[in-house]
Amino acid sequence: MRIVKTKALEGKSNRVLLVRNGKDLNPYIHDNKQLKYVLQKLDQKKETVLLNQLDHQVIVRSLEGTDTPKNLRLESARKAGFEIHTTLHEHDVRTVVVVNCGVEPEECVAFAEGLALTNYQFLKYYTSDPDRKYKLNEIYLLDDGLTNDHVEKLDNLVRGVFHSRDLVNEPLSYLTAVQLSVEIEKMGNEAGFSVEVFNKKKIETLKMGGLLAVNKGSVDPPTFSILTWRPDQAVNNHPIILVGKGVVFDTGGLSLKPTYDSMDYMKCDMGGAAAVAGALYAVAKNDLPVWVIGLIPATDNRLDGNAYVPGDIVTMYNGTTVEVLNTDAEERMLLADALSYAIQYDPEVVIELSTLTGSAHIAIDKFGIVGMGNASREIMDNLKESGEYTSERIAEFPFWDEYKEQLKSEIADLKNIGSKYAGAITAGKFLEHFTDYPFIHLDIAGPSFNKVPFNYRGKGASGVGVRILYNYLLNRSL
Repeated sequence: MRIVKTKALEGKSNRVLLVRNGKDLNPYIHDNKQLKYVLQKLDQKKETVLLNQLDHQVIVRSLEGTDTPKNLRLESARKAGFEIHTTLHEHDVRTVVVVNCGVEPEECVAFAEGLALTNYQFLKYYTSDPDRKYKLNEIYLLDDGLTNDHVEKLDNLVRGVFHSRDLVNEPLSYLTAVQLSVEIEKMGNEAGFSVEVFNKKKIETLKMGGLLAVNKGSVDPPTFSILTWRPDQAVNNHPIILVGKGVVFDTGGLSLKPTYDSMDYMKCDMGGAAAVAGALYAVAKNDLPVWVIGLIPATDNRLDGNAYVPGDIVTMYNGTTVEVLNTDAEERMLLADALSYAIQYDPEVVIELSTLTGSAHIAIDKFGIVGMGNASREIMDNLKESGEYTSERIAEFPFWDEYKEQLKSEIADLKNIGSKYAGAITAGKFLEHFTDYPFIHLDIAGPSFNKVPFNYRGKGASGVGVRILYNYLLNRSL
């Protein structure tokens, strides 16, 4: 599907009229009886009014008043797009014009964003039932406050989210670590960022012990992908590095997960990698003047006669020795190697995303991202502001050094897990050990994958991370 700007409204176009009140409807509803009907419904606090014109649909949607904070109004507009999608689908609407009738242009964009994200489907493996597919394939925005560039950037951002969702929704039977790198290369070719992929031999040469340890139980080799977007006009002299966890499937290894409500959806364990790739896609497609590097270590975590086991000592890329107490804490092992590798770039900040802990999911459910780090207050606040703007909100956890005490080992430099308390934080402190730069850890375990439909975020992969990262990088580029 695509989102484009239009300058005119044809007579029989399907349309959604976005209003704050009814006074701006006159140019678009000429029949006085229909206008009176709509105004009456709006006065009765009806949010949506449908005028079925038989050969086209006219939908009037009222949005939040300006006394509501902007971030809440934008999220309300996205959810309105989600709600309207059902009506459009029921009437087999293929093309719709979203008309600004007195709301802010940002709200018009947010509505189209919610509508477009709701329209996502992953139908690759269906062999029949063509009626399952949504009919909507074009959204036009009629808003004098928006330029073609505004709308094109929205379209590219939505495509970045779609790419991210596709990656997460793919099963291991297709998306091995090697295939993940291939898909990222395709995204790079389409968007304009470069991709370098290290194969297993190169990873062995670099002695990335964490990634190699997790991969020991797999029949498929690991990969380490480096995504680079460095425009000539970049505003930053040091790169912003995004690190994404690429565990394409997680059995838990010998610390085996239960199948029901755990292992059965672990294809989503590379949601961090997908978010990084989707964000790079949007940044490059929209030609943001900011230097960004993505690092994606990838493997699956499976059982085999040679799999790493609890009690093993692993020497990491930076030389740190780690006592493995739980093979299901594999994500921090491979992320640690990527974080150590990032040191050579002398980064401005490193933001790492991962479906890291059940503790984070338990703490705040699917309604936000658990965040923590040692970066400056300004960086964290800017990232949290982007989270509020996109409604990919960050719940900031403490990052006190006392939590490192849980990670002390009697036979190695570190243990790979702490106690049963504060698991989300001790995981973050483990990762911090491998950094020497401003660092932010984002645990997306809760919102990355929805087992039941959740507004415009859908069912299955949500693509969380793409929009918050893009907005942060957009603001950094200004």
